[in-house]
This record gives sequence, structure tokens and C-alpha cells, in this order.
Amino acid sequence: MEADWEFEVGGNAPIIDACWTGFVDLQRTPEAAWNFPETAEFPALAEALAKLNAPASPAWTSKCDFWPSLTAEEFDADELDAPPGSSAHAMGCYIDLLPKKSMQQEQAAADCKRLCGLLRGVPLRCCRADLVIRRAFITAGVADLGVTAYLTSCGTSSAAAALTLRDALMALTDSVKCVRRESTIE
Repeated sequence: MEADWEFEVGGNAPIIDACWTGFVDLQRTPEAAWNFPETAEFPALAEALAKLNAPASPAWTSKCDFWPSLTAEEFDADELDAPPGSSAHAMGCYIDLLPKKSMQQEQAAADCKRLCGLLRGVPLRCCRADLVIRRAFITAGVADLGVTAYLTSCGTSSAAAALTLRDALMALTDSVKCVRRESTIE
């Protein structure tokens, strides 16, 4: 599986806002993960959200989205390690991940490097994860750091792309559990 990470914390960079109006705390009500429009379209996203918000998880989530169809201009088959002819259909999603314990930039970078290393070790083609470290507002007016995890997959059919995206999401949730640090997204 392809994976990379970057910082996007300056100036007008997007932020993760856990205080947004539609926020649902999946740590308290994990069954609500299956009630979102995004997860109705792609149930594997609900499963990933439930795992990421589980009590044993070092992270929790604040927002997600699912894109059932990406145009050829919205992804690069080479960056997904896609063999020729296997990128006719593509889809993607994102999940905003927040640590259960505050983290500094150095720790966030170390965690993302480790997470990317774990994901690169997954024998899965036609997909990638892009982790973007961002400023996050977990409590109104208090800035911290979080990670937006973008996952993209492709395949010869929509069904093939969906299976790959499901596998990529499971690889992400399993890998997050393996990054055991005191103040990370693990």
C-alpha cells in the first residue's frame, strides 16, 4: 500500500474542527457510525469509524466523507501502484483523526512516519493513504494537532475499487492501533 504524510498547519491551511455543529461523538455512541449518509453509501467506512473510536483506540474521529467516484484528474494511478488497465474506476474517503492525548509537532511527525511505514508494509495495490497533520480545535478556542487521513483506491470496476478501499481502511485502522505512543494518533 502506498502512503505518505505532510504538515499543513500554517496560515490559511484547513483545520480540523471537532466543535462543528453536526458532530456526533462516536466514542459515546459507536452505533451511530452506521447512520451517516457517507457510511450508508460505504458501510466499510462505518466499521472503520467504530474501530477508530473504540475505547482501546488511541484516537477518535470528528468528521469523514466518502467520494464514490473520482475522475481521472482527481487521482494518479501511478501513485496508487496500479497496474496498467486497473484504474478505470476510483473512489476515496477521508477521516479526521484526533489523538486522545495532546501531541506536539515532533510527535505528530514521528507517528505519521511510523504509520506510513506500517501501511507501506501492507501488500495491497491500487490504493494509497495520505496523512495530513493539521491544526485541530478539539475544544472551542484551544488549538491542538490532528491528522486528516485521505484514502484513495482504484480498480477495473467500482466493485473492485470498493473492495480495495475497504481493505485500505482496515489497514489504516489496524495500523493506528500499532502506533502506540503516549500522545499520538497511534
